[in-house]
Amino acid sequence: MRPLTDVTPKPLLRVHGQSLIERHVVRLVGAGIDRIVINLAWLGSQIREHLGDGARYGASISYSDEAPRALETAGGIFRVLPHLAPGPFAVVAGDIYTDFPLETLRLDAARDAHLVLVPTPGYLKGDFGIEAGEAKAAAAELHTFSGIAVYRAAFFADCVDGVFPLKPLMLRSMAAGRCSAQLYTGFWEDVGTPERLAAINGRRVP
Repeated sequence: MRPLTDVTPKPLLRVHGQSLIERHVVRLVGAGIDRIVINLAWLGSQIREHLGDGARYGASISYSDEAPRALETAGGIFRVLPHLAPGPFAVVAGDIYTDFPLETLRLDAARDAHLVLVPTPGYLKGDFGIEAGEAKAAAAELHTFSGIAVYRAAFFADCVDGVFPLKPLMLRSMAAGRCSAQLYTGFWEDVGTPERLAAINGRRVP
């Protein structure tokens, strides 16, 4: 996203006048999720200043500052588990734009994770498949992980504080039959380049 992110963290980029992360907060509160933890990395202080304690949104927002080095997605979640466990708890990536109905997120008692997948756009490769509601590492058709999921603390069993990604944990959970998934075919965009940001700002969106 450079040069835009040289001075602005990606979650504060705006779509039709509203920052990506502010829209997430508003929609989470609308879905009944009002205790929110936000991981801060690059230029994270700007996000803290922008959202504050969340009171004006009807939320209670706390922050986990990952400086001096970003912890990747799993490392960031693991560090804030004391605020989230035992769960289940929802995780939403800060750099996506979607109309996915967050109030529908659920996690079956027999699962440790539930992933929301989307049809794979041309600029990405597929991540996982779905068979009878289970997430699969290999399948005839692969979909893209949307950045939206529900987890339990058990999903992070045996992890230690540090920098580590989500995918190996997802694969472990799938192998154990503990990871469900759904395919969402509504509006979703990975706002990952200046061109995609310009494109989404140039058309009508939900």
